Amino acid sequence: MSLIPKKQKYKKQQKGRAFNKIGPVFTLNSLSFGSYGLKTLESGRISSKQLESLYQCLNKIIKKTGRVVLTVFPHTPISKKPIEVRMGKGKGNVDSWVAKIKAGRVICEIITNSKELATKALHQAQLKLPIKTISF
Repeated sequence: MSLIPKKQKYKKQQKGRAFNKIGPVFTLNSLSFGSYGLKTLESGRISSKQLESLYQCLNKIIKKTGRVVLTVFPHTPISKKPIEVRMGKGKGNVDSWVAKIKAGRVICEIITNSKELATKALHQAQLKLPIKTISF
């Protein structure tokens, strides 16, 4: 499961403003698929590798008793110049993909009947992310 966009209009884009100063999001802060979820308490960037690790961690604990739904996707490319290359000569190649997350956004949801299993899985998933989250 590789979390990168299949097609984009432009290959590279600018990183944008400092997203740690963005206020809370109010539209995507409730559950729409599952009965348990993981909500962010602060804004930041989550890479595609971190999202994949989160998904695998949840599936490892939930197994076949439920289903995991990721509600975010990494659309923003992050470019980086190679090591020991002088400045100038244009923008670097795309290194990774990130999802910009605002505070209060639901990252993932779990569809299951077992509350104990869901809380255990979400607690383990919180350790995989670089930003503070809360399970609900």
